[in-house]
Amino acid sequence: MPLDAPARPCVLIPVYNHAAAIQRTCEGARCLGVPLLLVDDGSDRECAAVLDALAKAEDVTLVRLPTNRGKGAAVKAGLHEAEHLGFTHALQVDADGQHAPEDFPPFLAGLTAMSRELRVGYPRFDDSVPRHRFYARYATHLLVWLNTLSFALRDTMCGVKLYPVAEVNRLTRRHGCGNRMQFDTELPVRWLWAGLPTCNLPVRVHYPLDGISHFALWRDNIQLAAMHVRLFFGMLRRLPRLLAKRGSSRK
Repeated sequence: MPLDAPARPCVLIPVYNHAAAIQRTCEGARCLGVPLLLVDDGSDRECAAVLDALAKAEDVTLVRLPTNRGKGAAVKAGLHEAEHLGFTHALQVDADGQHAPEDFPPFLAGLTAMSRELRVGYPRFDDSVPRHRFYARYATHLLVWLNTLSFALRDTMCGVKLYPVAEVNRLTRRHGCGNRMQFDTELPVRWLWAGLPTCNLPVRVHYPLDGISHFALWRDNIQLAAMHVRLFFGMLRRLPRLLAKRGSSRK
């Protein structure tokens, strides 16, 4: 494929019981003028009916998982379908409409089919953000900076990310990267470990249209803690190479 061949992006939206917000989220994402790929992660009947109605539009493809498997599993299912459909890149957007669509275009700017840059959103919060969430994010930031020995990733938890589809699918086939909330953080860390390029882009965040959070306090915190421990030992195995890379970047 020529290096300057045009990209074929889509917007990938994992959905779990966001019946009240998903239509408006889709309308906002349409500012990009690219197809929408919705992944129903085992939603209830109300939300499933809304998704069925949205899927009647020519620019919408719906993937349906029979049971709820988690955000990471939904994104991975969507990425596999995106590759099957011939998309080169997928812009992940959260279904609850908390992200400003006006900030999406830079994620697709200058793309070619061969672009391998993982573009990661970092939030610009307004006054609606719960303060405990705002401060709790920094625990993850510190662990990510430790496990990568760099500040290259400003915020791995933001739900807006531009994925080079084929490259991400290769990485997840090898490492998994978690089926629930772990995916958002583990994928960028392993991407950076692989020496692949990243870019951080700002996204305005307003919490949220429908007030639904699917974060399960005990389950997800235990899984996230296990992920950070796993990444820490992964960092130790890679320590000589990471230090060498850090040294070379200072020259």
